[in-house]
Amino acid sequence: MAEERGEGMGGGAVAADELRLLIERAERLEEEKKGIADDIKDVMAEAKSRGYDAKAIRKILQIRKKKREEYQEEQSILEVYMQALGML
Repeated sequence: MAEERGEGMGGGAVAADELRLLIERAERLEEEKKGIADDIKDVMAEAKSRGYDAKAIRKILQIRKKKREEYQEEQSILEVYMQALGML
């Protein structure tokens, strides 16, 4: 029955059109993602040209994504491990 309506795995034109649209949408999003990544590279290059450390900026971006408690917990664990290794 599903095949008679043009649905399901053997869906013919309806399924092919839907699949093509999904793929095209994903391709557009990949292009946008690449554009955004290029924009971020430009920002980091500008920061570097102004004397900032891009690696430190990237680290700050990672930290800002986290909840304060999550970051503090990670820092506490890191400190314990570093002390155990004699690094502090």
